[in-house]
Amino acid sequence: MAPTDDEVRELVLNAADRLYYTRGIQAVGMDALRTESGVPLKRLYRLFPAKEAIVEAVLRRRHERWTRRFDDAVNGTPTTRGRLLAVYDVLAHWFDEDDFRGCLFINAFGELGTASPRVAEIVRAHKAECQARLAELCAAAGAPAWLAPQLAILSEGAQTTAAIAGTNAAAGHARAAAVTLIDAALGEEAA
Repeated sequence: MAPTDDEVRELVLNAADRLYYTRGIQAVGMDALRTESGVPLKRLYRLFPAKEAIVEAVLRRRHERWTRRFDDAVNGTPTTRGRLLAVYDVLAHWFDEDDFRGCLFINAFGELGTASPRVAEIVRAHKAECQARLAELCAAAGAPAWLAPQLAILSEGAQTTAAIAGTNAAAGHARAAAVTLIDAALGEEAA
């Protein structure tokens, strides 16, 4: 029985995600996607009329994955301080993954941000939602409005630093800086 379009779409997106993340988006052509996914070029183009459509779909899936990781970490933490610091714990685990190559959203924006307004829009929406989720956590903790963007910048900086340095140390440094900010915003007694 031939695979359905949904099954083939998953094969292509899995292959694209791996290749884009390890090699870069511009370095991966449709022929490489065909080879990696095992999907004939004609069917690949029928499902995805252009490479940009694949890039957009990969970024949406990455967004969903990040949202689940973040929600799982936050929901699994009972304390205010723990919920605010959960993002840095997620980062530490992510940075330890063998295939960690930085943030695909940052990488995609660096490669395509000026050439593809749609990709830039998806990246901006992802980063805005990440900051909005931190803002919700900060508001729930009774923290001042300035805390969320500062925690977000620590997270973004850790991602870039870890990718360049090739170690997870940036997650610990960002977490320590976040503790200082949270203490300043809520007081050391916040639990």
